[in-house]
Amino acid sequence: MNSLRDSSAARSHRNTFAAAGLERAAEHRDDAGWLAAQRASPRARFVMFDPQQRTPAHGDRLHLLAAAQVPADAEASLLGLHDDAPLFVLHDHTAGASVGDDAQWLSLREAGLRLPAYEAGLVAYAHGLRNWQQATRHCSFCGGALQLVAAGHRAACPQCGRLHFPRTDPAIIVVVEHDDACLLGRQATWRPRQYSTLAGFVEPGESLEDAVRREVREEAGVQVIDCDYHSSQPWPFPASLMLGFTARAAARDISLGDGELEDARWFTPQHIVDGVRSGELRVSPPLSISHRLLEHWLRARADIDLADVLRGAPDA
Repeated sequence: MNSLRDSSAARSHRNTFAAAGLERAAEHRDDAGWLAAQRASPRARFVMFDPQQRTPAHGDRLHLLAAAQVPADAEASLLGLHDDAPLFVLHDHTAGASVGDDAQWLSLREAGLRLPAYEAGLVAYAHGLRNWQQATRHCSFCGGALQLVAAGHRAACPQCGRLHFPRTDPAIIVVVEHDDACLLGRQATWRPRQYSTLAGFVEPGESLEDAVRREVREEAGVQVIDCDYHSSQPWPFPASLMLGFTARAAARDISLGDGELEDARWFTPQHIVDGVRSGELRVSPPLSISHRLLEHWLRARADIDLADVLRGAPDA
């Protein structure tokens, strides 16, 4: 595999929700005339969500509303341009908009699993922006009612003049190895026998690498001696950005510390293969960057294709 194809950018693009790839046109967000022209364009399309935060699809394709189906007074935020076609997300459910009797309404997770990569990324982007808008109604400094500006990407307080920006919470997620094994843990609320790579939020004033070391130590008592960036994944549940790493541990001693995990173990490639095929081990689904990190580690350390292992497994 050549270096360009296996760059961090290429790895990120393979992660679910990370392939929207549209031109966000941020330089036009304050241009009222340009926005009005885009909104009125016959090429304009609108992402819609119902009151349960689901979006319509036909088969495995996203259903987008045309401009003629959207009332002129319906509030919408610009997402960007795709092949010069303007894309918006509606602030509220558009009653009466026809999506067809055969439309299926997908949750964000279902969209990530079923829709093409670009469309899944578009839904995640729209979902994340809309979540922020709905959660950010009052100024955190003075309590004043906020007004959306910049095509829905800023919230301005008319009382104190402060601007509020969409929230993104960085979190690290890491596959840790020691010699021929990797460290996986499980939380009590997960499906039985499911194990995953370790993860946690980045704290103020902390580098990503320091967050990797701290989280692994806090959760499993394992000392990380080195780590490298792998890829990233937008994770709008509700507003995270997952930053994936590979890491090396100094030793295999495990000591569960902060109560986050109910168990953590070292797994060799053969342990993973045998466990998945027998149903004694479940791994994170392809929706999550955790799956991609484990896939990467198995291929690099043992030339094992995780997709082949999962094919025909009891929980595949």
